[in-house]
Amino acid sequence: MSQTLVVVGQGYVGLPMALRAAEVGLKVHGLDTNSRTVAALNAGVSHIDDVSDADLAAGLANGYEATADPACIENADVVVVCVPTPLAPEGGPDLRPVEVAAQAIGEHLSPDTLVILESTTYPGTTEEIFAPLVTRGRFEVGSDVFIAFSPERIDPGNKTFGVRNTPKVVGGMTPECTHRAREFYGLFIDTVVEARGAKEAEMAKLLENTFRHVNIALVNEMLRFSQELDIDLWDAIDCAETKPFGFMAFRPGPGVGGHCIPVDPSYLSHRVKAKLGYAFRMVELAEEINHAAPDYVASRVWSLLNDHGKAVNGAKVLLLGVTYKPDIADCRESPADPLAGRLLSWGADLSYHDPFVPRWSPRGADAELTSVTDLEAAVASADVVVLLQPHAQYDLDRLAAVGSPLLDTRGVIDQTEAVQRL
Repeated sequence: MSQTLVVVGQGYVGLPMALRAAEVGLKVHGLDTNSRTVAALNAGVSHIDDVSDADLAAGLANGYEATADPACIENADVVVVCVPTPLAPEGGPDLRPVEVAAQAIGEHLSPDTLVILESTTYPGTTEEIFAPLVTRGRFEVGSDVFIAFSPERIDPGNKTFGVRNTPKVVGGMTPECTHRAREFYGLFIDTVVEARGAKEAEMAKLLENTFRHVNIALVNEMLRFSQELDIDLWDAIDCAETKPFGFMAFRPGPGVGGHCIPVDPSYLSHRVKAKLGYAFRMVELAEEINHAAPDYVASRVWSLLNDHGKAVNGAKVLLLGVTYKPDIADCRESPADPLAGRLLSWGADLSYHDPFVPRWSPRGADAELTSVTDLEAAVASADVVVLLQPHAQYDLDRLAAVGSPLLDTRGVIDQTEAVQRL
């Protein structure tokens, strides 16, 4: 297979895709602006959870190579952009990484190249911002060069679905752009789905994550009054889930985290307000509820301590699992951070344990914290333990048996006198 691929951005999205493409015989350049990341990758050292050093070694043997030189784009048949789009202060995506990548592509682009944007953004970005920077007025889209959008669907830590077997949506600026993008992804992905165009593909990504965001907010809101009404919401959800149609189970927790759910719906809300002049109220309400979830956890910690005759000020509070989801090392937008900040502001003596995060600098901490080494001893000495992420390494029954007051924010431990659910 003679195609040459350049993947711009070698993070959680770009690196797994680059290695999968190399696996089927493409010549792959992983382009990244971080020279230390490039050096580590070429030395066989991975920096993300879903790619082991062994996986990377196999990719290097298959012809993958990391580089910081954008000149590699000149010989590319396909360029895929997987750079981050963090939330800007005004609420929309910070498109500077996308713009920098597009400008670099435009400077080195050759005719007949397929260019695909995967970075999550609002509908219209591919056509209005990305494509003009890529073409620079030198090429016509659909005949000289081919531009499409394909939303990334990486789920860090997912052992079932990865690059190969997660269906890929593609939407081009012209039908020929869509066709070429579909043919490209079909080389190494099992199922490729054509969208009507780039804007529909962009909207599909935001719809997926807004759906989750809103439904998580629904159960987080229901949790508050269910606790007051002495209703076990987790049991109610388990019962509702037995319905074979018309229901999808979402469960409450300490808040939302990661690179998608807390961020992506805001892009759509910002776009609607900026373009149409009115609010996307469903998203704004979901954001309000989910952003308040860590404070609700803090209030439950306060209540639990109060029930045991102790004040938060000076109390030993142990957090278990500070990543945004189980069994990964990713702390991006983790609800553990604002929770820690609230507890520290109340004077709590805060500690934590996480097998994936040896050191942590939460909001409000005077210095970097270190994960406790003797977990059972830390649980036994804590005034309250808060389970945030049920990592597989945790023996939850054993931790619960220690007898220290434990607040289970995930509903995974049977309730006892010592264990309370959120």
